[in-house]
Formats: sequence, C-alpha cells, structure tokens
Amino acid sequence: MTLALLLIAAFFAGFIDAIAGGGGLLQLPALLEAFPADPIALLAGTNKFSSIFGTLSAIPQYARHVRFDVKFLLVTLPAAFISAYLGASLLGYLNAHGKGNALLKPLFLLLLIVVAIYTYSKKNLGTDHREHPFTRHDYALAGLMGVSIGFYDGFFGPGTGSFLIFVMIRYLDFNFLHSTANAKFINAATNFGALACFIPNGNVMYATALPMAACNILGGTLGARTAVLRGNKFVRGLFLIMIAIVIAKLGWDIFKR
Repeated sequence: MTLALLLIAAFFAGFIDAIAGGGGLLQLPALLEAFPADPIALLAGTNKFSSIFGTLSAIPQYARHVRFDVKFLLVTLPAAFISAYLGASLLGYLNAHGKGNALLKPLFLLLLIVVAIYTYSKKNLGTDHREHPFTRHDYALAGLMGVSIGFYDGFFGPGTGSFLIFVMIRYLDFNFLHSTANAKFINAATNFGALACFIPNGNVMYATALPMAACNILGGTLGARTAVLRGNKFVRGLFLIMIAIVIAKLGWDIFKR
C-alpha cells in the first residue's frame, strides 16, 4: 500500500511539475511519510532520482512547440549543475551532523509570498514573449539564476521550478509557456548536479526510486502535453495555484511547532 501511494504521488508530481513546478511538494512529503526514520539526504536523493525522469520526459513535448535559446541554456545549465552539487553536499554534511535547514524555510516562504502577490497583481505578466536578443546583462542574470536557484534545489528544493519560471518571466521577458519549457532543462541540470553528490554517497533507494521514476515519466509527458494544448493562460493559473500550495505547506511546517 505504501508503494502504491508513492506511485500515485509520483505521477501527479510529474504532471504538476511539468506545467508549473512544485512537483516536489507532493513527492518529497510522500517519501517523508513513508520512511519517517530514514535520513533526509536519502529521501532527497530518492526524490531527485525519480523526479529527473519526469523532467526529462517533458522536454521533448515542449521542444516540438517552443524554441529554446541555446546560448541562454549554455550559460545557465553549468551554473545550475555545479551549485546544485554544492547544495546537496551541504545537505549531506548537515544531515551527517544532525543539523537541518530550519533557517531557510522562513526565508523562502517570504520570497514565495512576494512572488505570488507580484504575479497575481500583474495581470499581463508572462503574456508576451521576448523577441529581442539577449544582452550581456541578461546572460549575467541567467548565470546568477542558475547559481542561486541551483544551490537552493540541491539543498532544499520545494518550489524550484516556480522560482525559475518567475525569474524568467519577470526579468528575462519570457512568457509562461516558454519559461516553463526552459525551466525543464535547468531543473534537469540541478537534479543531475544533486545526484552527482547523492548517488556516490549511497543516498538513493533504487527499489523505490525506479518505479516512482516510471510514474514521473507518465505524469511529466502528460503534463507537458496539457500545457502545450491549453496554452499560456492555463499555465499561469496553475502556476499561481502551486505557489499558493507551496506557501501553505511551508507555512504549516514553520508554524506548527
């Protein structure tokens, strides 16, 4: 029964993550509920291993309809990979020394609230897509995004896709559909970076992660197809819903103590 519930969570996590980010909000708590006595690094590694398959399965669906900027990705992906590796390494270190990430939760809760209010108040945000070339400033911002959000994903994780989408919309003139598509590449890089740390240290439960990965693939493929068919307005709506859910979950984690 436990595995069945994890597989259901993995499917819906892949579906939601492919559209608006936030799939980890379903999958990681499900793992924590199923294996409450296991180290957080082991569960985080299992989550990353399975979720990367859903992320990768969404990319071909978007690639048929969305044009990717190769230079933008060449700047962002290495930064995201390296910083996610460092974030996962720090998580492993703190886990080994019995320390947690309690200080990060209030900070990212505040950031998510700001993102939600700003996105909701700007009705036209993310409706238009950039038609002009990237500048050096844009590429510098892309690299900074990869470093900061990549580290966050390796160390903590919830809402990573949502942060990526928001930054690309607000500061790089992407629309929701294009930002979601590009976020899949960057999120894959952060997952690979984190796994480069988790796997050698034995922090993946393959017997659980592999069947969850299959469900992530199904959910990710269906989610990406849905986003392409339903369009920008649908992605924006689900993005706001997922932001609200992440805020509620983080707020509950912080204030229930």
